[in-house]
Amino acid sequence: MELTNEMMILLLIPVISAFVGWSTNFLAVKMMFYPIEFVGIKPIFGWQGLIPAKRKQMAEIATELVLDKLLSVEEIASRLEPAKITEAIETRLQQVIKKVVNEVMQQSAATLWAALPGPGKDLVYKRIECDIPNVVTKMVEGFQHNVSEILNIRDLVVNHLVAHPELINEIFLKSGEKEFPFIEKSGFYFGFLFGIPTMIVWYFYQLWWILPVGGLIVGYATNWIAIKIIFEPKHPINFMGFKIQGMFLKRQKEVSRVYSDIIEKKLLNAENITNAILYGAGSDRLLELMELHVNDAFESYVAIAQPYFALGVGTENYYEMKRLSAKLLFENSDKYLPYAHEYATSALRVADDLCEKMEGLTPEEFEGVLRPAYQQDEWKLILTGAILGMGAGFLQLYFIV
Repeated sequence: MELTNEMMILLLIPVISAFVGWSTNFLAVKMMFYPIEFVGIKPIFGWQGLIPAKRKQMAEIATELVLDKLLSVEEIASRLEPAKITEAIETRLQQVIKKVVNEVMQQSAATLWAALPGPGKDLVYKRIECDIPNVVTKMVEGFQHNVSEILNIRDLVVNHLVAHPELINEIFLKSGEKEFPFIEKSGFYFGFLFGIPTMIVWYFYQLWWILPVGGLIVGYATNWIAIKIIFEPKHPINFMGFKIQGMFLKRQKEVSRVYSDIIEKKLLNAENITNAILYGAGSDRLLELMELHVNDAFESYVAIAQPYFALGVGTENYYEMKRLSAKLLFENSDKYLPYAHEYATSALRVADDLCEKMEGLTPEEFEGVLRPAYQQDEWKLILTGAILGMGAGFLQLYFIV
């Protein structure tokens, strides 16, 4: 049987519908993530990826999930062992302390310090260095007891994700690394299937609007079905020996591991936590804590000769020395705390803890990891697919007619 031009055109309709389904779904996925920043003329003429555009809301949702339901900052902080932190930072801290002592003495008691011979200065350094483990232990315990005042995890997460929109893209793309390619590929298969009824209708009624309407339906339906298959049904359903469940929800254990590892490595790592402690809203509370323990240490160093020492430097200078010592130790903390990052990361165990608790979420709760922040804008993706599909139908009509 020889294929006529009319038959070839007819048979091409499902193939073109398949291409329309794939291309609209492919574009829908890309539009979720790119461009990272708005391109065009604000506020209407242009586009920004749905997820980067809503990164603040998504960061708040992620924070609510991680903090309110899964992670306890107090519990995590309690895992830090003062002895191991001391071991990690001691060498570098000794260097910083020597520099701080010199600067404090030169500013507050220059004559007294200049008159002190080298061996005497070495005894001062040695006395302070010997007390480092004790001071560090008190500092760590003080931090653990006041961690909620010093470390604001909510601000850390939100501010970091807002400043790094590419990171929130990475979290979603890696968590849904199987779902998003499925959305793209499924558009081809569903598009082909939807193209068959369009082909049949066109065979009997060659009306100009059939192909555009068919394209609109393909573009709309392929996007809508793909999203539904990812998240529905929430709970497993047994059907003819097969277990049916939303693709994303079915991979809860796998996604939990991926999500948790990214959160630990890129977000709640020791470096980011340290920066939040030193430069966040709770830094003043940390400085107060440091002043308290430095003052205690200072008093113990000069306890025997304190009256004479205070007379030698003056009462006002004496208290200024204590304040300045704490201030300089705080300002130079970025020179010794990074040496504890490796230990802190292994001790905090954020990823393992988060993964274990994510695996225990209900399907409804777990869906909240990926979907809610952009769910209200899913209609934009579906509508865009419908419009593009209709456009492809008009283009197909142009070539046929």
